[in-house]
Amino acid sequence: MLVELHLLTAAVYLAATVAALLGLALPAPPAGRVASVLLLVGAVVHAVAFTSLHAATPPPPLTNLPAAASMMAWMAVVFCLLLMLRGRLLGLAALVAPLAFVAVVFAGERLALQGALPPSAPAAGAWAHLHVILASAGFALLGVAGLAGLLFLAAEGRLKSKRPAAWGRRLPSLEVLDRINVVALAVGFPLLTLAVVAGLLWSRTLTGRLWPGGAHVIGLLAAWGVYAGLAGARFGAGWRGREAAASALVGFGFLLVALLGAEFVA
Repeated sequence: MLVELHLLTAAVYLAATVAALLGLALPAPPAGRVASVLLLVGAVVHAVAFTSLHAATPPPPLTNLPAAASMMAWMAVVFCLLLMLRGRLLGLAALVAPLAFVAVVFAGERLALQGALPPSAPAAGAWAHLHVILASAGFALLGVAGLAGLLFLAAEGRLKSKRPAAWGRRLPSLEVLDRINVVALAVGFPLLTLAVVAGLLWSRTLTGRLWPGGAHVIGLLAAWGVYAGLAGARFGAGWRGREAAASALVGFGFLLVALLGAEFVA
């Protein structure tokens, strides 16, 4: 049932991706509304999949990479839906939905290969789960900030183009995208900071040391340092517009490389 629910979630996210792309390509608005409904349905099915995940015997730990990737995708979709309540953000949905699809397919395939995710080490515990929940929420928000930055650069390029593409007219305004970038960074970076603190306390509980070492910790701290610099530039130096958009996109790219690279190295 667990694998089937993840596959169903992936199918709904894929349908939402197609609907969102059609909404950008076609002048008629129904496809955009269908994309929003499908994203909402996917988020609900995804939540049911999490319920089944923790009903498994034994329940797999959130610290397992497939479970964490699935949680991150769900949080990104929920945040995207909340933003879409305030305005038409079909372009953002067209980016979030396929990434959620890929993450859920990855989690579903790993679940299918392993049957049920085995508990890893004596890792489970309050600090471990808090670390993963905070990190997943922070990554999801910072990912949305990066996608908003990508859309900002695309929309700005369309405005400067002498022959703008028709689909560009359906992108959110530059002001809206910049506002999303601000909100996502303002919430996502503190969550990432709390995730680092929870991870250190988890290490303290598990090993008696605050610094556990390893590629994962180094990658996370490096990503935190990059975002600390970006947050300082955005809120301290007053970066806006193209600079802020490009830095959000580059920052999320660095975050993915650092963490996924650390997982494969480990």
